[in-house]
Amino acid sequence: MVQLPDRIESAAQLDDLLSQPSPALVEQFRHLVGDIAIVGATGKVGPSVVHMTRRAVQESGVPRRILVVARKPTADLIGPGVEPCTCDLLDSHAVAALPRVPNVIYLVGRKFGSTGSESMTWGVNSIAAYHAAHHFRGSRIVAFSTGCVYPVMDLATGGATEATPVAPVGEYAMSCVARERMFDYFADQKLLEVVHLRLNYAVECRYGVLHDLATRIWQGEPVDVTTGYANAIWQGDCCDQALRALSLASSPATILNVTGPETFSIRQVALQLGEILGKEVTFTGQENGLGYLSNASRANGLFGNPRVPLARLVQWVGHWVRQGGTSLGKPTHFETQDGKY
Repeated sequence: MVQLPDRIESAAQLDDLLSQPSPALVEQFRHLVGDIAIVGATGKVGPSVVHMTRRAVQESGVPRRILVVARKPTADLIGPGVEPCTCDLLDSHAVAALPRVPNVIYLVGRKFGSTGSESMTWGVNSIAAYHAAHHFRGSRIVAFSTGCVYPVMDLATGGATEATPVAPVGEYAMSCVARERMFDYFADQKLLEVVHLRLNYAVECRYGVLHDLATRIWQGEPVDVTTGYANAIWQGDCCDQALRALSLASSPATILNVTGPETFSIRQVALQLGEILGKEVTFTGQENGLGYLSNASRANGLFGNPRVPLARLVQWVGHWVRQGGTSLGKPTHFETQDGKY
């Protein structure tokens, strides 16, 4: 069992923690058949998936190719056993030239900046998915999706389960349903085995709901509690569950909500962060009991609860922001309820 530190002091330590595979993942890789492609590896989550995959392969003792597919694979993604593949997923000819492998982690998606350039969001989230699904026929695919495909949920419901019908709000969420349907088209015809991994939300020290809250508090800005509740999962735990979900791929597709077991109060966590940061916390708005809330009982029953609990995440992020740690500069807009990003 990995001992969790009280604080994260550097980007190197952070990246190491984000890419540590669980013993269960390493054991699964001893039995997994075939090579792996990580498609869309340069986003927020992609590098952690790449490095965790590489470490899990090494620790399993079973060699396999790891293909990293991106428009511009960056140098930090390349290492022993990792093969870069430059590819624009919107170009069907480029996709057709990719090696075909039996295991695929699909991370391609567009969210921020969707308002005002809706056609590009639909293109990235649906056309690229169609190209990938068509090319990787016969493979197992874990396709990252989002809890935003569900309706905004009332706190009293306990959050959306996998049985909750999709009811997307706004064009971004609609395009995410379209992305799922591209994979469903092939899965329903028994041409793919698929898992839709509906994530809500991944966090680390440089990005996420907790980072957004800590940054506002550190800068003396009020915290809006209109969207008063949220879910979160340590990004390392999210990556681990995504890779382990390869064993769940099926046709028709499996749906899996991925988040932490807690539904937490934004107000309460903000006050905890204020104590760590040594800052007074001010609030605006009033909780309406609504938010993008997911119930991940199924995933946490299959994989066990995430290794990093919420209290430790709050501690890590608070100290990171207080010591001037770097930021990805990408606010989550978790408070959004109208679907506009």
